[in-house]
Amino acid sequence: MMIGDRLRQMREEKKLSQGDIEKRTGLLRCYISRVENGHTVPAIETLEKLARALEVPLYQLFYEGAEPPKVPHLLKTADNIAWGSSGKQAVYLHKLVRCLSKADEADRKLLLAMAQKLAGGRGRRTQAAA
Repeated sequence: MMIGDRLRQMREEKKLSQGDIEKRTGLLRCYISRVENGHTVPAIETLEKLARALEVPLYQLFYEGAEPPKVPHLLKTADNIAWGSSGKQAVYLHKLVRCLSKADEADRKLLLAMAQKLAGGRGRRTQAAA
């Protein structure tokens, strides 16, 4: 489900108009309409405002279940400890988060694209070798 469709669905379930959301968030009604119709992708800060206006936790904008989704155990090490939760890994992760928060959106997108290329490239090489 697209985020705009989900926002519209939640707004209509609460019997709120786009004008009501405008008053609660300070966002223009025409912007809210553009988001709901899929013409604009809102920033995370905007999604936080919309979640507050709808009086729901942020995760519900992305997830339709009653409970928060289970977090997959993707970052588990051999000792079953989450990567980055302690020691040198935690220090490195904290530095990485701090640096990424200072980067502008274009640079973050570039880094993400490069990481995806590297991850995809590595997977292709191992498949070809098998």
